[in-house]
Amino acid sequence: MLDEGVFFLKLLWRKIVKEIKAFIHRNRITDVIHALKEAGFCNLSIVDVKGTLKALDNKEQNYSVELGSAVITEMKLELVCEETQADEAIQLIQQHARTGQTDAGWIYVIDIGQAIRIDG
Repeated sequence: MLDEGVFFLKLLWRKIVKEIKAFIHRNRITDVIHALKEAGFCNLSIVDVKGTLKALDNKEQNYSVELGSAVITEMKLELVCEETQADEAIQLIQQHARTGQTDAGWIYVIDIGQAIRIDG
């Protein structure tokens, strides 16, 4: 009998897989995660990162001595999905990550060459 995880990966081999990385403001991450989970996207990774998005207010901005510039704590969201699901994920992120600014974040889409499950 074929393990469900192995079966899923064998199906992925026949499909194009995308990684989506989004850098968004910290105060928008909860809405983005809820929208993605409601649409069936799970296995999300969320990481605090220092970035140079425009701060929403003065409290959000810090000065980085290492970088020699103003930075904010942004959220980096990562997910992997089939190519057919990528547009939906991108639209959900765009819709729920809006802050009212022209530069509210960035979304990157990357082709994944191989996906290997870690068992045990």
